[in-house]
Amino acid sequence: MSSVTLNKIVKRFGEFTAVHPTDLDIPEGAFVTLLGPSGCGKTTNLRMIAGLLDPTEGEILIGGRRINDVPIHKRNLGIVFQNYALFPHKTVADNVAFGLKYRDVPRVDIAAKVQAALDLVQLPDVGNRYPKELSGGQQQRIALARAIVIEPEVLLLDEPLSALDANLREDMRVELKRIQHKIGVTTVFVTHDQSEALAMSDRIVVMSAGRVEQVGTPSEVYNTPASEFVARFLGASNILPGRCLVADGPGVTLEVPLFGKVPVPTARAVGVDAGPAKLVLRAERLTLYDERADLSGLITASATVETVDYQGQTVRYFVRLGETQLQAINMIDERPFAEGSRVTVGFRPQDCAALRGA
Repeated sequence: MSSVTLNKIVKRFGEFTAVHPTDLDIPEGAFVTLLGPSGCGKTTNLRMIAGLLDPTEGEILIGGRRINDVPIHKRNLGIVFQNYALFPHKTVADNVAFGLKYRDVPRVDIAAKVQAALDLVQLPDVGNRYPKELSGGQQQRIALARAIVIEPEVLLLDEPLSALDANLREDMRVELKRIQHKIGVTTVFVTHDQSEALAMSDRIVVMSAGRVEQVGTPSEVYNTPASEFVARFLGASNILPGRCLVADGPGVTLEVPLFGKVPVPTARAVGVDAGPAKLVLRAERLTLYDERADLSGLITASATVETVDYQGQTVRYFVRLGETQLQAINMIDERPFAEGSRVTVGFRPQDCAALRGA
């Protein structure tokens, strides 16, 4: 396994800049996700690492070695695409063995390596079958087996779960992480699905419009967003304008219409100074209470339930506070509040974050 470094990488297509100058270090053995909406540049970065696209500027290093001019077949990378790209006319075993045959692996060793890869993806008995005889989840595992059988320095995964149904996708992301952890290969995973990124990653690179917005652990990017884009893209957030009154204590204090003075811990208010600021309040951190509840220790305000979006174990409420609508995602103990109910919304100061204002 090797580290991956992007050093001031730029990619232009004519006059359009798909990736603006980007620096990124991916440690050996890490599972790093490039996350963002369509067109943000995440797949372009992955394709440049793979050698499918040439960077316009900058350099790419794998294991400290510059690979800009190294062709794709000499980069020793495992790649799994969204559509799996299996050969329909070849058996599963021949599909998995494909990369080995072009790496001068002795014929006597190929069968053993193929079987070991099939064992790893928990499909030991399908070698003689053809891709069309497998389910989507099984095909995805075979594509993964083909990618790891060559013992790559880096594994590149381009939205490999997007074609699966929701339940199978959840199962496969657990399986992918298990396999990656077992073999220890440095992995770059591309997705637009925030739940995949949060569940699977050691670090997340959040991208927007060809630029890196934030790099951090799942907890860091979720709980302490570096920008309003990150706050809105990861999860459901309420973002309220305000002013930072105090920024020299154990935290900062924001004055926010609707809620008054809100103390925010230092760790959740990185870079916020006195002046315009924004309060970030995750929907699952905003809780609805009966107006008669004892809410000492919480920041509260009165509200009216406008819309109830029942989701089984949870319910998403849209509530009205004067001219402002907020959303809250709460667990259901017995039954949800009804539309039109008068409620109190509340949150703990440690459950919010702050951003610099415009």
